[in-house]
Amino acid sequence: MSRRIITTKRAPGAIGPYNQAIAAGGFLFTAGQIPMDPDSMQIVGKTAAEQAGHALRNAQAVVEAGGMTLADVVKVTVFIRDMNQFAAINEVYAGFFPTDPPARSVVEVSRLPKDVLVEVEMIAHRG
Repeated sequence: MSRRIITTKRAPGAIGPYNQAIAAGGFLFTAGQIPMDPDSMQIVGKTAAEQAGHALRNAQAVVEAGGMTLADVVKVTVFIRDMNQFAAINEVYAGFFPTDPPARSVVEVSRLPKDVLVEVEMIAHRG
């Protein structure tokens, strides 16, 4: 199985030894996307909800760079620093997947890169 590296300037570049996404076998696997502005490389948003929106837009940009759309996303993992923010994040998330949302896990973690409040990764499949 061949694999293809996916990159876009519409999402923050890798800040370590990884790629924004890898496409392989009809699937696209994004790296975790945080609420970082791709131009300034600065964290955007003060609240978990604001940061979730930016992280989701970054993940969407990577999925689209791979030639897919959010309708092709089959699994999302959301990492959050505070499960008490679940409802606020969920409201923002629902706007990205208004119908037939993908499978999803939400995991509370003690710390995220750059001390952000939210990180999102996606798996998409070309059907």
